[in-house]
Amino acid sequence: MAAITASMVAELRARTDAPMMECKKALTEADGDLARAEEILRVKLGNKAGKAASRITAEGVVAAAVVGSAGALVEVNCETDFVSKNDAFLAFVNAVAGLVAEKNPADIEALSALPLSQEGFGPTVEDVRKGLIGKIGENMTIRRFKRYEGGKLASYLHGTRIGVMVEFDGEDVAAKDVAMHVAAMKPAALSSAEVPAELVAKERKIAEEKAAESGKPADIVAKMVDGSVQKYLKEVSLLDQVFVKAADGKQTVAAYLKSANTTVKSFTLYVVGEGIEKKVDDFAAEVAAQKAAAEAAAAAKSA
Repeated sequence: MAAITASMVAELRARTDAPMMECKKALTEADGDLARAEEILRVKLGNKAGKAASRITAEGVVAAAVVGSAGALVEVNCETDFVSKNDAFLAFVNAVAGLVAEKNPADIEALSALPLSQEGFGPTVEDVRKGLIGKIGENMTIRRFKRYEGGKLASYLHGTRIGVMVEFDGEDVAAKDVAMHVAAMKPAALSSAEVPAELVAKERKIAEEKAAESGKPADIVAKMVDGSVQKYLKEVSLLDQVFVKAADGKQTVAAYLKSANTTVKSFTLYVVGEGIEKKVDDFAAEVAAQKAAAEAAAAAKSA
């Protein structure tokens, strides 16, 4: 029987993120064959994936896919920027985007049940996700998706962290330009009338607090508040924003689209990790905790 060294256990743990003792058992069963040991551990990946599921996934990738007349924008998250560049992870994200466009799942649960095979994992999207968690060693989650069908579509990806899909009528070039504008300026809605009520209420509250400090009469304060809110609505409404490519620095997106005989019906903007609270690691505290645990174990052993 082959000797199982600490370096072999460490390498298998690095590949799978499985517990150290499980790695040693798998290597023993596989007579030191790392590839075989990794396969053995795959049967236990369900437990491992469950353990990883508690870890925050604030990094990740946005991907777009167009299949026939349908298109999809998806965000899939992982724990670190390093894994967001992993080929297997990227292949999974792109496969998920294609499935959303092609199969029209009702929600993430339905998407997770769709057929998919990758890296020897399957037969569903969820099985591949769990398998990759075990192989790569990080939690990963399908966070959200938006699907379009029946209209003309333009998409723009700024790297892998910002993605936009635009539904439109008219010129392809104009729609692509607007998709790029959305990625750069991040409007909250297509028009001022569509800005979410909670955002308007938040801005109005801020404006009221600022205006109240002016000491001016109530009627003037009311006008100041209304003016601030209207200014905000123009800043966050796509059609009212100044187009990023405007030669004169003044042309709005609405004016640009009119000149190009193009109409934007709707858009979706995804920014990776937007709204997710990221974990901040306290390295000193982690080291202290490990030291305390080691001292406690040593004390228990000598007792």
